[in-house]
This record gives sequence, structure tokens and C-alpha cells, in this order.
Amino acid sequence: MDDQPEPAPEPLDRRAELSEFLRTRRAKLRPGDVGLPEFGRHRRVPGLRREELAQLAGVSVAYYTRLEQGNGRNVSAEVLDAIARALRLTDAESAHLTHLAKPARHKKKRRPARVQRVRKGLLYLLDSMDGIPAYVTGARSDVLAWNAMAAAVFGDWGALPPAERNWARLVFLSPAYRDLFVNWDSKASDMVSYLRLYAGCHPDDPELSALVGELSVKSDEFRRLWATHNVKEKGHGVKLLRHPLVGELTLSYETLKLPDDEEQHLVTYHAEPGSESAQSLRLLASWGADAGLTDVIGDAGRGPADER
Repeated sequence: MDDQPEPAPEPLDRRAELSEFLRTRRAKLRPGDVGLPEFGRHRRVPGLRREELAQLAGVSVAYYTRLEQGNGRNVSAEVLDAIARALRLTDAESAHLTHLAKPARHKKKRRPARVQRVRKGLLYLLDSMDGIPAYVTGARSDVLAWNAMAAAVFGDWGALPPAERNWARLVFLSPAYRDLFVNWDSKASDMVSYLRLYAGCHPDDPELSALVGELSVKSDEFRRLWATHNVKEKGHGVKLLRHPLVGELTLSYETLKLPDDEEQHLVTYHAEPGSESAQSLRLLASWGADAGLTDVIGDAGRGPADER
């Protein structure tokens, strides 16, 4: 019997996404959070009732109910803004709501997947960042390019097939990354929240659907976090790592969106000058290729920045 090609994964249902997003945001608020009286001790539903939210947003209960059922057709930007304010949404959540309720129009014919490429100038920049772990991510948090210090800190992504160079897969399916991130729960939550934000803009992405399907089957944590419908933009902060060679590293990270490709981000890590973490990074840099995380994903090596 001939092998049959696997069917293409189903795109995410935008109406269902809109419905669940509004429902989960409403469930997070209580009347007292928004200045409403809380009558009765026992409420049949968690959070605000639909009529309470409709009152806050200045729309009819029937109108809001239709929207929460996934029918965002013809909803105005003003109404969405009013609902976002009533739900106390962040900027990222407000943008996500707009993408779900008023998707950008596109042609019915699906375009072939665009090959993700990193500009040569950016590759040279990665190589020139001595002592600074840095990498470039693309759609769905695929890892596209990295420098030697990133390989020393996070492992040799070049040892993996390109399809497996994805932060979500590494975080949820690699036990070594669970050990690497001291606060793994926070990293996992951030990862899913960003994928949710991406999904709102690209629900028809077949590779995203395949990734979500795979992780939902293989990881209970991913499935639970995906169901929360939390969204969050990539940003900056501090990560505490437990490196198998140099011990704990406290590194600040910055995420910079590239101006000519909104799906690509340059991510850099640095340690506070004079700190033990800074000394540890210098030690890793001096070891060079010998500083690879063999316990993570293979021998240390250079990324695509060296191969082009």
C-alpha cells in the first residue's frame, strides 16, 4: 500500500478563538474590580456576567452576546475599544481582540509558505556581538540564526533539523530546557502567550496549526496554558538560568522587532557589569566551542551565521 500524504492541519477557528478569548477575559474580572456592586454571595459563573460587561461597555446585552458567540461581523472599532476598556485589556490583548473580531482581508487562494530568511547584515551583526548571546527568531518563534555565545548558553541549535529549531518545541518537549530555565513555568507561559498573539494574526498558518496540534498531544502543560487564551507581546526582562557548566546565570534580555520584517525579532542577553554572571559569560566565551551544552541538544557549534 502506497504511503498517503498526511492531510493538511485544519486552520484555527477564528470565531471560536474570539468567543473563548472574550469569555476567559470576562471570567477574570469580578464586579468589585470594575466598580460594580456585588450582589449575592453565590454567582453561577466566575467573573463578570455578560449583562454587567455590556453595561460597562455601553452596548446591549444581545449585541455583546452575539460578539462573545464569535460573531464579530460589522463590529466597529469604537465598540471594540469600549469592550477592551471594560475588560481592562492590555495593549497586546486589545490588538489581539481586534485581529480576531476584524481580521485583515486576504485573498481566498492561500499563498505558499514564505521562506524565512535573515539579512546578511544581521548575520554579520550577530557574529560581531562578542560576549553577547544573541539570536533571531521568526514566525512561530522559529530560531533562524544565532551566534557562538547563544550556542554556548542555550545549546547548538545547528545540531537539530531546521523544523525542530523552535522555542515552543524546545521549551515543552526537551527535558534539558526545563532544567535550564530556573523559572520554567514563567518561560512556558510567556511562550504560549506569544503563540496565542501570533495565532490571532495568522490563524490560517498550517505550520502553526501543526505545531499547536503536536504540542497539545505531547504536553499537558502546553494544553493547559493554551486553553487560558492569555496573550503577551515579546519584550524585555530577566531570566535566571541553571547552566550545566558555569552554574546559575542571571541575564537581562531585550527583544527588538526588526523594521523590515514584523515577524522577526533580535533577542540579546547580557549580564550586569562586574557580576558573577558577567564573569561566567566571559568564561564561556573563552572556552569557545568547548562550552557547548552537550546535555541540552548536542555539541557546541556556530549557527547559520557561520554557514552563510
